[in-house]
Amino acid sequence: MFPNFPLFPKQASTLAGPVDALYFFLVAITAFFSILIAVGIVFFAVKFRRRHPDEIGHPIHGSLILELTWTLIPLAIAMMIFVWGAGLYFKLITPPADATEVYVVGKRWMWKAQHLGGQREINELHVPVGQAVKLIIGSEDVIHSFYIPEFRVKMDAVPGRSTMLWFQATEAGEYHLFCAEYCGMSHSRMIGKIVVMTPPDFQTWLSGGKPSGSMAEEGEKLFTSLGCASCHLPDGTGRAPKMMGVFGSTVKLQDGSTVTADENYIRESIMTPMAKIVAGYAPLMPTFQGQVSEEQLAQIIAYIKSLNSKASATSGTN
Repeated sequence: MFPNFPLFPKQASTLAGPVDALYFFLVAITAFFSILIAVGIVFFAVKFRRRHPDEIGHPIHGSLILELTWTLIPLAIAMMIFVWGAGLYFKLITPPADATEVYVVGKRWMWKAQHLGGQREINELHVPVGQAVKLIIGSEDVIHSFYIPEFRVKMDAVPGRSTMLWFQATEAGEYHLFCAEYCGMSHSRMIGKIVVMTPPDFQTWLSGGKPSGSMAEEGEKLFTSLGCASCHLPDGTGRAPKMMGVFGSTVKLQDGSTVTADENYIRESIMTPMAKIVAGYAPLMPTFQGQVSEEQLAQIIAYIKSLNSKASATSGTN
């Protein structure tokens, strides 16, 4: 579709083409008007130059048509760019419902990834070709930025919150992974690779690892060992809300407002539980700040998310 410039990485995801199309359009518009303005300045400077010292220019009363033209045409172009960019933005932040989830943690100076099955990787991420992959990204220390040039996707890893990035690779192979945010002295060494495999090869790779348990299973162990299970009872009769089916639901808070129970809400409830207190419950939960790592937080979140399927199964049998 576009010239194969060596300065540009190959297009290897479903998002790469649309991103490049908008980028090259912006470059073309910028070049066109830059050249038009530069040529116009030179042309009018030569054409209407003062030919003798006593020459006085003629007064110009203006042209409504000309003024409307140079106002409406740029407005139309700007609105087209806005609509185009907004549509692409919403596409970039809306992963498909069937996307495979992987949790990623940035740490000076490495990327750590954990699949839902429990398989762990450092500075590598194995994914299947043709399958949408949703990355839930966190940071253990400072701001990092997860950047895959060939996929045209980038997302910051921000301390204290979860961010999301998704992509769907279109071609098997190995692709560069960079940290695109200066994060310290060894920032340039925070590199890795994305290994895109055919679905059969990816399943073989998954089965080759021997994790101690899935992320949800490890999260359940943490949930129990930290004492959470003693208050968050499955039947909702405990001193804290039940966790089954809570992820993705609308939670009513003590102050009358509501919040969606997503990854960031669960994270905040664990680290700073007094920030948003659920209606009908006393502020009894202690903070776990400094007691759980970023990876352990991801495991607990994965466990709470897995309870949604158990809630669906329970309601189905009833």
